[in-house]
Amino acid sequence: MPPVHRAGTSEDSVTVGGVVLLHGHGRTAGSMRSLARGARNAGYATLAPSYGWRGLSLREIVARVDPLIADFETKQAGPLHFVTHSLGGLVVRAFLAMRRPAQFGRVVMLAPPNGGSELADLLYRIRLDRLVLGRVGPHLRTGRRAEDEALLGTVDFDCGIIAADRPIDPIFPRILLPWPNDGKVTVAATRVQGMHDHIVLPVSHTLMVHDRRVVAQTMAYLERGAFRR
Repeated sequence: MPPVHRAGTSEDSVTVGGVVLLHGHGRTAGSMRSLARGARNAGYATLAPSYGWRGLSLREIVARVDPLIADFETKQAGPLHFVTHSLGGLVVRAFLAMRRPAQFGRVVMLAPPNGGSELADLLYRIRLDRLVLGRVGPHLRTGRRAEDEALLGTVDFDCGIIAADRPIDPIFPRILLPWPNDGKVTVAATRVQGMHDHIVLPVSHTLMVHDRRVVAQTMAYLERGAFRR
């Protein structure tokens, strides 16, 4: 079972809704613990499911998390928000294209490959895509097939995006990816038509989920629908 934490259990606290946290490629729910802690401190209940991305397609990942989210949703008195990292941004897009929660709130995406990643393209060229990317690979490419793009739907919801531009390795990301990038996804590729706000922070793709500035900006967007500047 995924970790579910309830906020608002004392007389002095109030549950303001729920937050579903969807992790990135090759990660687990544990990678979202800093964001989950920030959400709970802000009064939200949290759900952080893990999904076995390697053997599943994007559609199958959505099918796996859907019943968990549905059960979590029934326990919330307030709106249901989503916070995602990397691949999780595509998961929530596909999920919302299939089903929209009754009390749907806001979405914050961290470094989402909305436009794909040139690193995925490279892995396809050297035929390591299935080994490294698994069955979600087609959705991580910059040139998606029409049917893969259609699965993601359109961003017609309240969405804020946090991009990163400080890769851990200062050399190879400048060679392999257009600049600026976070080591895996370019800043340009994080953008998507329909987003409400976009901000770039000096953090890396992998470590941004633990950065205090990222957590603070995420909570700010969930609260007010805009990042702080």
